[in-house]
Amino acid sequence: MDHAAIADFNQRLAWETEQLRLDSATVSAGVQAVLTQPRHGIYFVAVAEGRVIGQCSVTYEWSDWRNGELWWLQSVYVDAAWRGQGVFRALFEAVERTAGEAGAVGLRLYVEENNEGAQATYRRHGMEKTHYLVYEKTLGTDRPA
Repeated sequence: MDHAAIADFNQRLAWETEQLRLDSATVSAGVQAVLTQPRHGIYFVAVAEGRVIGQCSVTYEWSDWRNGELWWLQSVYVDAAWRGQGVFRALFEAVERTAGEAGAVGLRLYVEENNEGAQATYRRHGMEKTHYLVYEKTLGTDRPA
């Protein structure tokens, strides 16, 4: 059940934030990779009324500067009908607690620069805008930018 919901939410997220249509088969395989290979990350999901209503994935980055692991929050999505009802708060608190128990040294995320609603939400949860910019080079021609 979680696999299909997570893949669907990932596609909704890409469309809502960037008007980007993702390839369903690629997204499905990517979700399956995380679910079956923990080195890729972990999903946190919020469930109500027997279905997934929110999600957040975490991937890991080793920081030699801090001698510890940073947890990157990714694929953050709450079903529109459930927004403003504490779903993200519950997900964030679960991630924060689990990261602390695992010895992580920090939480990070990237957010679309015009997504002011998400940015305000992250600030309310104690996250701060950093001085870093994200650069990327896509490898291969069949992957979205």
